[in-house]
Amino acid sequence: MTAHFGRRLRKGAATTAVAAAAVAALSASQAPAVTGGHRTLAAGQTAPDGSTNHNSATGDSPYYTDLPPLSSPNPSPSDSQSPSIGTPVSVGEAEAGIPATVLDAYKKAEAELAESKPGCNLPWQLLAAIGKVESGQARGGQVDANGTTTSKILGPSLDGNGFALIRDTDNGKYDGNSQYDQAVGPMQFIPSTWAWAGRDGNGDGVKDPNNVYDAALAAGHYLCRNSWNLSTDAGLRSAILSYNNSTDYLNTVLSWLEYYRKGTHSVPDGTGTLPSGRSDDNSGANPTPTPTPSKTTPATSSPSPSPTPGSSTTPTTPASPTPTPTPTPTPTDTVTKLADAGTTKLTAMAGDAFTKKISTRAQTSAGKAVAKVRIRFTIVGTTDATFTGGEKVAVVVTNASGVAVAPALQAGETTGDFTVRAIVVGRTIAGLDYTASVTPRVADTLARTSTTALTCTPGGEFADQVEVKATNNGAVADKVAATATLIKATDDATENDKGPYFKDADGKTVRTLTGLATDADGLLKLPKLYADDTTGTFLLRITTTGGATLTAELTVAAATDTSSASPSPSADPSPSASPSA
Repeated sequence: MTAHFGRRLRKGAATTAVAAAAVAALSASQAPAVTGGHRTLAAGQTAPDGSTNHNSATGDSPYYTDLPPLSSPNPSPSDSQSPSIGTPVSVGEAEAGIPATVLDAYKKAEAELAESKPGCNLPWQLLAAIGKVESGQARGGQVDANGTTTSKILGPSLDGNGFALIRDTDNGKYDGNSQYDQAVGPMQFIPSTWAWAGRDGNGDGVKDPNNVYDAALAAGHYLCRNSWNLSTDAGLRSAILSYNNSTDYLNTVLSWLEYYRKGTHSVPDGTGTLPSGRSDDNSGANPTPTPTPSKTTPATSSPSPSPTPGSSTTPTTPASPTPTPTPTPTPTDTVTKLADAGTTKLTAMAGDAFTKKISTRAQTSAGKAVAKVRIRFTIVGTTDATFTGGEKVAVVVTNASGVAVAPALQAGETTGDFTVRAIVVGRTIAGLDYTASVTPRVADTLARTSTTALTCTPGGEFADQVEVKATNNGAVADKVAATATLIKATDDATENDKGPYFKDADGKTVRTLTGLATDADGLLKLPKLYADDTTGTFLLRITTTGGATLTAELTVAAATDTSSASPSPSADPSPSASPSA
């Protein structure tokens, strides 16, 4: 079923007025040329993107006006230290609970923007505040295993009747409306804005406004455009107003931003608190039971009307709000333990793919497997290893046997151990850690690339540089560490103190070279060799990690003086004279 926002616009809603008071300290000065509430363009007026609304992410569609509780949750000391999803950051008001997958999307978007646009200083709490106001955190976390909403979240048709006039720009691709555009998804992008602002946040190759990872990353980039610095008051205000050009909207978002900054916690998907008040008076906004009145919006103390004779209408009793039904337990709620599902030793050489994968089983307290549960695998520790595709995090749904198999691991160049942590998305139970090891690159064979003899005269320079090729199991062994040493004898690998030598950067004599490595083709070319005044046969030994060894002979001998050599008898053209008779 599609959730559809109502159509009536009500400026100056009571809850929004309270928002303005709640953030008075933050909104003491208003940005110039900004009007309260919503506005529409005059007939024929064209926005910079070619549509007939002013330039905003949502087309200034309606939004939730609920405010956070007056008493914010107490932050946990671990909040700034551990961004792990599924671990409570604080235990406070229900409004502080953000569905696990939605929270994960906000934090991943913050991390990506910290790298791609560090000057923006985007806090994930701002995305959470906008997500709360735009869609109630994707309707309380109604998303599937990939972060896509279980049904579309659509704003009203922007036909100019109480809203901006934006004629169809996507042929109904996203909103199903071929006449007028509608805001779409958890962050309520209109199709004309999504066309250039859309992002692929979950790495599936698709930019989908209905996916919370895609939408959160797109919102982050949208807020960070124009070189705005969101750590400043001016930058923050400009960014928020560009999303929805209303001071009431600005104040509502700011109030949630400050609330979330003081502490949040993860709740299972689908169990988040759904707002009730809307800027369009909530007409037909959500087909759900009437929620308990907001703690921050006191009920009007007007007397209950007396029933009209003959009428079946019963007076409203303020003291008896409609009870909220108990949520139906999900498979995730039944998981009490994660167990290994036959994962074998995880090891790979640097640069190689791991041949084994991690398998984790979700179980109940009775040891029964639980299917359709999302398991998040996260690579932690100092390592450049990733999952296939370059990601550090992967979410996998358990199969009918309760098993989730993580994507293959890809080793980087950093050697040593690292950890892959498995947790249940939306469930606070102990995670399961797996240790993986990356070993150095190795070679098992070294061979010279030339058969030319290595010779030199005393005090001279060898004409040829020594070059070798490394292989491992017959394949090219690239980036393998190596050492070259001029040794005393075949059975004595001690460094020689005479004979051939290398030169360092300062021209000093060096007979051992360390820190060498083969190139992408497995080749290693040593620097030039020089000879001192000692003649004889000397040995150069090259070794690599993995045990490959090559020993080459170097000959230092005086040059032959052909000018002083006696001619051979056979070379004399004149025969010996015979004695005369």
